[in-house]
Amino acid sequence: MRRCPRPGDPNIDWDKPIWEHDLARGLRALDNGVRTHIITSSVALGLLTERPGGLVVEITDGTNEFNADYRGNFYYDLAKVSVNRMALSLSRDLAAKGCTAVAVTPGFLRSEAMLDHFGVTEANWREAVSTDNPHFSLSETPLYIGRAIAVLAADPQVGRFAGQAVAVGTLAREYGVTDADGTQPDFERYAQDNDLSSPEIVDDAKYR
Repeated sequence: MRRCPRPGDPNIDWDKPIWEHDLARGLRALDNGVRTHIITSSVALGLLTERPGGLVVEITDGTNEFNADYRGNFYYDLAKVSVNRMALSLSRDLAAKGCTAVAVTPGFLRSEAMLDHFGVTEANWREAVSTDNPHFSLSETPLYIGRAIAVLAADPQVGRFAGQAVAVGTLAREYGVTDADGTQPDFERYAQDNDLSSPEIVDDAKYR
């Protein structure tokens, strides 16, 4: 069975059910992961809808299919599912204005925080790939999602993605986008094909 990985979140206590979890910290996680998106939409979309053609991109964590599996904690799970649902809801509200909303998810994002967490740099990041961290071989730089969103925004037919939660790997294949190293990491496909709870390091060549 495929299992979703459990990234770090200072407000989340993994493996604690809701009745044992600190309520204030759980609600803080929802503030960070959901409320911020709502506030931004409420304030900014009035400007976006002044003329047709606008695009809202919700940066999310996992496609709808990926998030169909429980994400390991009540608050964390709710936050991840909610952002994808926002893209669908906003797409309905924006349709009459000729604007589009879509959610885009990176795969295993090799952010500066993640590099620091594993004690590596962009130059030697592969040294962090191990049986304790096997999926890091499929990680991608923030540049990858940035490039994908840029070509998405330039596509006059972007409305075909309205309301969807799309993986960067999918957009990369659609538009020919590559990461900084010229590869096309596809963590979504990797997750579909492999058990994410396994410590086995899978050959990443066919997923890049």
